[in-house]
Amino acid sequence: MAENGKNCDQRRVAMNKEHHNGNFTDPSSVNEKKRREREERQNIVLWRQPLITLQYFSLEILVILKEWTSKLWHRQSIVVSFLLLLAVLIATYYVEGVHQQYVQRIEKQFLLYAYWIGLGILSSVGLGTGLHTFLLYLGPHIASVTLAAYECNSVNFPEPPYPDQIICPDEEGTEGTISLWSIISKVRIEACMWGIGTAIGELPPYFMARAARLSGAEPDDEEYQEFEEMLEHAESAQDFASRAKLAVQKLVQKVGFFGILACASKIFVIITFSKHIVEQMVAFIGAVPGIGPSLQKPFQEYLEAQRQKLHHKSEMGTPQGENWLSWMFEKLVVVMVCYFILSIINSMAQSYAKRIQQRLNSEEKTK
Repeated sequence: MAENGKNCDQRRVAMNKEHHNGNFTDPSSVNEKKRREREERQNIVLWRQPLITLQYFSLEILVILKEWTSKLWHRQSIVVSFLLLLAVLIATYYVEGVHQQYVQRIEKQFLLYAYWIGLGILSSVGLGTGLHTFLLYLGPHIASVTLAAYECNSVNFPEPPYPDQIICPDEEGTEGTISLWSIISKVRIEACMWGIGTAIGELPPYFMARAARLSGAEPDDEEYQEFEEMLEHAESAQDFASRAKLAVQKLVQKVGFFGILACASKIFVIITFSKHIVEQMVAFIGAVPGIGPSLQKPFQEYLEAQRQKLHHKSEMGTPQGENWLSWMFEKLVVVMVCYFILSIINSMAQSYAKRIQQRLNSEEKTK
């Protein structure tokens, strides 16, 4: 910890001694200028400056496309090899033959892995949104599997339609045969792929920060500088947030990729949605004075509807209206996805604004 603080002091001294036209720049003026620039970028959002935001967003896309085009042009051998491999895969996919059964099996597994890895990467990258795909996708999936396992007394759900839809097998198990480990084994692929995606998304900033720390360089990143200041004063910090950040930083520093992967735990969701705990939670809701019974009823209706679907009874009897819990969750997902898209636009527009600020600063230094 002392070594981290010493490194922070050395980098801060180096940053404060920025040379400008033969004179040393006042550290307070440098920090004030960075603060103003950060505030200017944060004001570039669709609901405040829609035209500028859309313009900067479009220009940032063009800049990124130009950069990637330049990179691919200088790696023509890799591009040609990739195109040849892609042509072979396409031919293998469309040409009829006995190999098609293996192709379909590989395709199914590949799409499953890519789906959950992609959600994991989105969760960790976030583009400044804080969108956590565990709450929207992986958590509900594990909860559905857990509820179905205790209802069906089995995790051998028919495939297909699993994992798109969960229904009980024709031969259900005996009550009490479901264990925590059987549910973990059932969702291990989804959870591990999501965790790998989360770790992949965290690796680039982790290695950049690690390289900057080892080299003694000071990156031009306000969040990184704030994190370094937090590490410097972490020993005396008393608030929970600072201690949590420090604990995560020490874990990642010790175990790296697997430390990040270990944070993607699914046991909490499985335990929370086990049969007896769900029943206790519903009973607890009903015990709330005054509004308890009215709140308990939609939860009971929702759980009963899920049980009927698991036992192929959704078409039997009188049709039920849409439960307001499922309606609210669907609308929440739509709102979160829309906010995620808007945040991507805002984040890319702010990135282009930062490019402009960096170019102006470099021009001032060369005058």
